[in-house]
Amino acid sequence: MNHPQQRRAGSIGLLVLPLLCLVGSLVGAAEPADTPTADPAQNQAQPSAVPHQPPAPVDPPVELPSPPAAPAAEQPTVTEQPTPAATQPTPDEPVPDEPAEESTDESDPDALAADEDAADGKQSDGLPLDDLRTFAEVFGRIKSDYVEDVDDRELLASAIRGMLGGLDPHSSYLDPDAYRDLRVGTTGEFGGLGIEVGMEDGFVKVIAPIDDTPAQRAGMQAGDLIVRIDGKPVKGMSLSDAVALMRGKPGSKIELTVVREDAGNPLNVTIIRDVIKVASVRSRTLEPGYGYLRISNFQARTTEDLLAEVAELKAANVDGLKGVVLDLRNNPGGVLNSAVGVSDAFLDEGLIVYTMGRDEEGKLEFRAGPDDILDDAPLAVLVNGGSASASEIVAGALQDQRRAVIMGEKTFGKGSVQTIVPIDDRTALKLTTARYYTPSGRSIQAMGIEPDIELARGNLDVQTEPDVAPLKEADLMRHLEDAEDSDTEQLDANDAENPADGDDATPLAAEDYQLSEALNVLKGLNLFRGASAPQP
Repeated sequence: MNHPQQRRAGSIGLLVLPLLCLVGSLVGAAEPADTPTADPAQNQAQPSAVPHQPPAPVDPPVELPSPPAAPAAEQPTVTEQPTPAATQPTPDEPVPDEPAEESTDESDPDALAADEDAADGKQSDGLPLDDLRTFAEVFGRIKSDYVEDVDDRELLASAIRGMLGGLDPHSSYLDPDAYRDLRVGTTGEFGGLGIEVGMEDGFVKVIAPIDDTPAQRAGMQAGDLIVRIDGKPVKGMSLSDAVALMRGKPGSKIELTVVREDAGNPLNVTIIRDVIKVASVRSRTLEPGYGYLRISNFQARTTEDLLAEVAELKAANVDGLKGVVLDLRNNPGGVLNSAVGVSDAFLDEGLIVYTMGRDEEGKLEFRAGPDDILDDAPLAVLVNGGSASASEIVAGALQDQRRAVIMGEKTFGKGSVQTIVPIDDRTALKLTTARYYTPSGRSIQAMGIEPDIELARGNLDVQTEPDVAPLKEADLMRHLEDAEDSDTEQLDANDAENPADGDDATPLAAEDYQLSEALNVLKGLNLFRGASAPQP
């Protein structure tokens, strides 16, 4: 087939010229590359410390803050400067080979380096115009040669997504749908499956299933790789496309084909979509004096909910709390301020976390105030590979401040902060703006938190009592009698006639082995502290 090259070249030139003019104006108006587009203190006041890719979720991210109102300080500062586009040749004009009018001293190394950069089409203080010409050329080629007509806005939006997606796994462009979902997600109610996901090797990886959601009830686990969605291969899809496929009307079915590390063959998991209402904090009493706190993710009201749950635990244990297990397993993260608030609740002083951006001036520190809500009672924190971002901030702070024993498995290792920068009322950027560090200066990025006590993941089978009781000293003939032997025998007889309530209940070790071990550690700490367990 013959291609009208001349006609296309002319049309491309017409398309490229306006783009170059726009680029030229941007070059003239842009601040230096190391100047932030928003006040770091304002932007990072409510950043997210959440996984997501991780933390980009199937459901709207729960590890990110509600986007702040767009103050004037968050808008890029644009200054009026001369536009250099007029001095640059268009793609249809030859680049002049003549040297610049100002001669360069060959003995000046800096000047020679500048000449070399100019010869390569580089600009030290501006945008790379040669590369922008290439972008404009590609844009024009798509408009003229692509098999179907493509809307200009969609092409430019795709270019923006590509720019942000090439930075790191967590920066992204939030179109109107994604921006709305993010704002809904931090409030704790949204529609979907109830899993936090990211991309790995072209497949969708489950970071963590959210408690009491369809995904958790269907058996989805942290680390699962989703390779097919309703029979459609995931390989080659963008994360947003895969997310769109997994969303749907509440009550509808979806089948996920999952590859699991310890399974020989792929698994087909059927899930019924539902409206997800996430209660970020739950509590219960494990034994008299010992409480359990579960934080499934960090939402805007997580700190307030935590304080309310601790108050309920104290009311249920009138003799006082002797220890608490804080469960952060499979918690994908959330709002940074909530992670700071939860850490502060268990500390009475000291540094919680600090963030560092590109400049030293961008350092932000978060410190604990007085009043430990547990009054220094022992604290054990459970984590695993699904504990990410804000969860790692809490675990790292309590570990470095020697306030808690961290137990379980190595955490996910997301140590970056994402800031939501609104572009307008409908769209925004989710941009990685800083790394965060624990009080001792550890970076968690790609490293994670190492537990103080490592616990294997698995189930514990509790053996049943044998039909024949084992022989004891008291069963031997002519054994020596103790002065209180008769009283003990009477007590044993009474216990046999009136068994304690709950003897037939499943032991905690069989229900949750890691939780059982954490409870044992709390009991051991109390023994060494000289604290006696309260009487039921």
